[in-house]
Amino acid sequence: MPEKGKVGFSLPKAALLCRPKEFQAVYRKGKRLRGKEFSLIFMPNGLDLNRLGISVHGVKKAVARNRIKRIIREFYRLNRQFISPSSDIVIAVRKNFLPDSPLEVEHAVMLLLNGVSLA
Repeated sequence: MPEKGKVGFSLPKAALLCRPKEFQAVYRKGKRLRGKEFSLIFMPNGLDLNRLGISVHGVKKAVARNRIKRIIREFYRLNRQFISPSSDIVIAVRKNFLPDSPLEVEHAVMLLLNGVSLA
């Protein structure tokens, strides 16, 4: 267990987008990378950390939607700085993307980011 005041491996609420206004700002002003299974939308946020938002479309069962979100949050917890500089990031998932592990999400994201200038 981390000592008080030290950064641990948890994912604080401050690292997540929660409000509809935050999502809308990223959708309106962000740079969009479209993949086969999901889109990655991001924009610089001027903070010291990346913040993540997840949007799942077309998956009717709540259990499946929540599992996808949980797996993506775990990927993000382990790879918070996969986009630099600090940005607000929305991962918009389509119904045909049903990841089984954070490694699968990491592989898909890195393929999408491969060869793309993020500046």
